[in-house]
Amino acid sequence: MAKVFGVGSQLSGKVGQITYMQTKYGTVAYESRAKAKVPRRSEKQMEIRTQWVNLAAVYRQFNQTLKRAFEGIGNTMSVYNAFVQANIGVCKVYITKKMRLNGGSVLAPYQITRGTLPSISTTKNGQNVLVTDIALGGLTLSESTTVAQFAAALIAYNDGWAEGDQLTFFYGVQMVDSVTATPRAKITGSKVVLDLSDSTPLWDIVASLGFASVGGFLGMSTAITDGAAAWVHSRESSTSSADSLKVSTQFLYVDSTLLARYQSDSAFLNSADSYGGINSAAVYLQPTSLGNSGVSAPVINVNENDNQSQSGSGGNANDNGNENGGGNSGGNTGGDTGGDNTGGGNGGTGEGFND
Repeated sequence: MAKVFGVGSQLSGKVGQITYMQTKYGTVAYESRAKAKVPRRSEKQMEIRTQWVNLAAVYRQFNQTLKRAFEGIGNTMSVYNAFVQANIGVCKVYITKKMRLNGGSVLAPYQITRGTLPSISTTKNGQNVLVTDIALGGLTLSESTTVAQFAAALIAYNDGWAEGDQLTFFYGVQMVDSVTATPRAKITGSKVVLDLSDSTPLWDIVASLGFASVGGFLGMSTAITDGAAAWVHSRESSTSSADSLKVSTQFLYVDSTLLARYQSDSAFLNSADSYGGINSAAVYLQPTSLGNSGVSAPVINVNENDNQSQSGSGGNANDNGNENGGGNSGGNTGGDTGGDNTGGGNGGTGEGFND
């Protein structure tokens, strides 16, 4: 605190961090104490918001090929919002703000479609090759196999398939950036419409990676490692309504050595801290929050023959310093996850399952 003379002696109130006050001794000035920012979000709120980051990043990798991937939403909800709604709280993956800014994303077994057509099931055989339940009969897919031959096999050996239906294969590769150590993913897709008169070689229009013969069934041509895959059945009905496209409900099948690392408690805390931390002031006594507060709990030793409680390293149990110190502790202050409500919009105008 200092006494002010001259022009400044007429000031009163706060100017920046300096507060001026008129007293009977004259004008005095003192520096205001900066209030420590307290993170605004609770642990439950932050758990939801940090999941959005990876959901938006993975959705973006589909590059709008998921347009109309969720039946029944019409114009009431965007495909992105339906995607988030289907996966939030179900498959929890957390990446930090820095990872997001570096283009990071972690492949996870997210639901990518929802519809009324029967789902295509997938299993991994002994050679780590992903195989579907789509029977091919005696057809062995090769460079000479035509779309017509492939279509005839699917229709003949599988219930619920018809000419004009489409089969789409999505494949994702998980990698780590060699410079930033950021987990990155890339998702590609290929599709074929079942046409009994199309003599085009099948592998000329689809990736052979997802269109191979594996023991009489459709599967991948190689083992799946640090990747994700899904096949989707879709059909355009004769009606012209917004729900005319029917799809099978599918989830990404993920084989990844990275996934577990970004589903852990520490991954959640790292993500939360990068977006401003968790406000644990209101839940200091909650056991799960104690370890996150950064404050050691006082150790209380109670003597059965003595009514007086003594404190160990924490001092007196009634010490306001300990109570206030823990009560106001939280995560790091700083950013906001508001910037992660991206990648959605209304699903864009890009290519979907059917042309």
